[in-house]
Amino acid sequence: MITSIQNETIKKIMKLKQKKYRDEMNLYLIEGFHLVEEARKHQCIRYIITTLDQHFDEETLYVSESIMKKLAFTKTPQPIMAVCHKPHNQQLQENGKRYVLLDRVQDPGNVGTIMRTALAFGYDQIIMSPDCVDLYNDKVVRATQGALFQMNVCIMNLTEAIRFLQDIGVDVYGTCLHQAQSIDSYNSKERMAFIMGNEGQGVSEDILGLCNHRLYIPIQTVESLNVAIAAAVTMYHFQV
Repeated sequence: MITSIQNETIKKIMKLKQKKYRDEMNLYLIEGFHLVEEARKHQCIRYIITTLDQHFDEETLYVSESIMKKLAFTKTPQPIMAVCHKPHNQQLQENGKRYVLLDRVQDPGNVGTIMRTALAFGYDQIIMSPDCVDLYNDKVVRATQGALFQMNVCIMNLTEAIRFLQDIGVDVYGTCLHQAQSIDSYNSKERMAFIMGNEGQGVSEDILGLCNHRLYIPIQTVESLNVAIAAAVTMYHFQV
């Protein structure tokens, strides 16, 4: 059992709380029974970290409760965590029918909710701009509730992504409040992509200028919807 925070392996794991080191090592941390079980199903666990006195099929680090509290993201941690491999660099899918693009979305809960919703409605891929919140931020990982291990996610420049999608016959729709048509005015097509924007600024004008169409969701009383809610309405409306 490891009891010292100065242990070299523990020091390396602690670094995974920072994006810089997650990127360098291509690893990230998950916490709790549910996420560990989901990660196990998709064979991306490098090793288990636990305070439990039981055997696991994966390589296991047994640690004290004080070490677990240092490693965990929550105030009252569950007795199990895991270090996981990031998937190999995901490429933009050429054969998809439904895509969601995220332009500078910053809130981890929003990204996690959008990912779960995209999976639920059968979307093929999420494409995130590099300036979105880090996909492997612990709050994003928790918010996905395991969808992270199933959803195909590509991180790339959205200008390049939009042009690529258009070249392979995908219609690209930007969501915005001005100079746009109601979501109800568009018919579902075989191949569609939808861009959801930053919580405060929406989709940037440069990105909107590249879109084939602009759409909005008719609402009453309030000025706008939370981006995760807007994404859910849009994805449901145009699901295959």
